Amino acid sequence: MASMKEVRSVQDLYRNANYCQCCGGKMELKQDREGKLRAICPDCGFILYKNPIPAVAILTLDDAGDILLVKRLFEPRAGMWALPSGYIEINMSPEENAIAEMKEETGLDGAIDHCIDWFYGYSPIYLRTLSIGFRMKVTGGKLEAGDDAEEARFFPLDKLPPIAFEAHRHFIKMETGVDAS
Repeated sequence: MASMKEVRSVQDLYRNANYCQCCGGKMELKQDREGKLRAICPDCGFILYKNPIPAVAILTLDDAGDILLVKRLFEPRAGMWALPSGYIEINMSPEENAIAEMKEETGLDGAIDHCIDWFYGYSPIYLRTLSIGFRMKVTGGKLEAGDDAEEARFFPLDKLPPIAFEAHRHFIKMETGVDAS
């Protein structure tokens, strides 16, 4: 698989915004009326806003206090361990999305216990993400990797592998007190 080109600036973010999604005109990268750099269509005035991408992450502990992690199958951070997680779908609430991601990535059914926190951070694909961490309890299903996970299993909190994302390390620290860096 070819590696993705990392997004490091606002210019990079608009790199593929060539044509207007409303009228098909050629987009121009320039400052909007608020002085912010955006892709703007000079033909119809459409402004393409590139905002942080919302995501969810799920923290689940088993009866022994071990934490559920998935080994990522795809970039970003393929081969690294992470909390089950995913980008929020347009037709789902964050809570619905967390429940769906848990099932898709681990085979387990779950119920939201509470929201841990939110985290605004860097993304190598979208520049910025806004992640919401949820504590979930397992209500059924069978543990098996699925969707974009290579492996899914529980780890003792004192034997965590390196965790792929800063947001996930934040949620683990907030919920368990363990520094997962």
